[in-house]
Amino acid sequence: MTFAKGLLCNGKTGVSTALNAVLELYAGKLARTVLRGPCYRKAVGLPNHPLAVLATRIPWASIEAALAPVFERRAREGRLSEGVDLFGVVPELVGVGVSSAGRPRLPCRLMVGLLYLKHAYNESDESVCERWAENNYWQYFCGEEYFQPRPPCDPTNLVRFRQALGEAGVEELLATTIAAAVQMKAVAPVEFERVIVDTTVQEKAIAYPTDSRLLEVARAKLVQLAQHAGLALKQTYEREGKSLRRRAGGYAHAKQFKRLRRVLKRQRTVLGRLLRDIERKLPGATRERQAQLRVWLERAWRICRQRPKDKGKLYALHAPEVECIGKGKARQPYEFGVKVSLAITEKQGLIIGARAFPGNPYDGHTLAEQLEQSSILLQDLPGTPKPKTVLVDLGFRGVDAEVSSVHLIHRGKHKTLTNSQRRWLKRRQAIEPIIGHVKHDHGMQRCRLKGQTGDALHAVLCAAGYNLRWLLRAIVRLGLTPVFFILARLHWLVNVTPHPLTPHRDHFRPANFPSPTDRTFGFARHAK
Repeated sequence: MTFAKGLLCNGKTGVSTALNAVLELYAGKLARTVLRGPCYRKAVGLPNHPLAVLATRIPWASIEAALAPVFERRAREGRLSEGVDLFGVVPELVGVGVSSAGRPRLPCRLMVGLLYLKHAYNESDESVCERWAENNYWQYFCGEEYFQPRPPCDPTNLVRFRQALGEAGVEELLATTIAAAVQMKAVAPVEFERVIVDTTVQEKAIAYPTDSRLLEVARAKLVQLAQHAGLALKQTYEREGKSLRRRAGGYAHAKQFKRLRRVLKRQRTVLGRLLRDIERKLPGATRERQAQLRVWLERAWRICRQRPKDKGKLYALHAPEVECIGKGKARQPYEFGVKVSLAITEKQGLIIGARAFPGNPYDGHTLAEQLEQSSILLQDLPGTPKPKTVLVDLGFRGVDAEVSSVHLIHRGKHKTLTNSQRRWLKRRQAIEPIIGHVKHDHGMQRCRLKGQTGDALHAVLCAAGYNLRWLLRAIVRLGLTPVFFILARLHWLVNVTPHPLTPHRDHFRPANFPSPTDRTFGFARHAK
């Protein structure tokens, strides 16, 4: 842009500010026109890369057919409006049917591909869009024919797409990865008869809950909402609240618990005064503000009244669904989030089920629902049996009657097991490293989605991301290539004109450059 302006103004002096602005604008338009020209439209076909192979193996058409009812435009009932004709004012119905207004939807394959890539490579909504604009492998996987030097969409589009999919939609994405594994023959259908099931904790993106911090956060949030609603508070306790929060942290660090309890008592007093002041002045706010304030008032009262020995405590003001779960870990006695169950194949370690269970239920009580989900995900695969043998740990004891359709094997039945079953049981711990990979490599370590629905969506999408990386490794292990690449190689072998994707090396050899048959290399040269 600067070069274009200098080229047009070379040798000129006294150019006005307006002329400089016009030249900058013209140079910018010229640069954008050049970047959009045919010289920059590079094809992104990369047939040797595992992502390119996987792009030809995933049934994108079936995904779009399954998700089409979710995104179709709904017919509107319309509304009555006054119209004028020759006989005067008459009522008429307007806005009936399907509206064609609004921006066209982005391709379904693009959005689904972005969700796959996001969880396969543990990216955020923002970073997956940034990397997509720089990575031609990712663009080919999402269905692009030419390289696009721009983000595919706004990151908020992924948020709305996830919300529209729902839990059933993301389960369809997980089922597609399982179907791709069967279609590639990376896993035998008979392997689905034996599965391993275990539970873990999907932590929520919250700060470690302490009484002092929760009380101060509740006070600050209520003051902010009351000011936005136009309520004149008697006192906000801004300075005292910050001082009490700092003193509580110091007393807790020094283990001066009597002084700490005194500070916490004062914080509860301050929060209670503020709550009663807002409740007295609540009728002065608008109806929408009143409804918003009542939600936060109820949560603040819970924080103000809860004690350490209570059940059903609130651990985060913005995430009331968070639960405290103890797994008996020495380094982390308590985790704050939701319990998630995973089911994998016993031999290959492919995830065939992932489900969130709010309420911190007993592990054994989650098994029936987990097996039900796995059976639903496998029902559309021809010739694929349902799970018949389940390998679990001792946390699933006592539920044989609830899952009578399968044979439950755990260490507590060791004396009654056959030699084959004992050999199968040695594979039970194979699920532990998979849980670690799903957490640290695919984003289940921390859930940033909102509410219980966000917990359920995140668990299934993390499992789908793990399966995608599993498929990429299987492609490398099996040496798979796309069908069109195989056909191009066959054309080359029978001395037919090479396929454009695989040009012969002689096409790039200069006319005066000797062919390999005219040159001597290696032992032939030394033999002379």
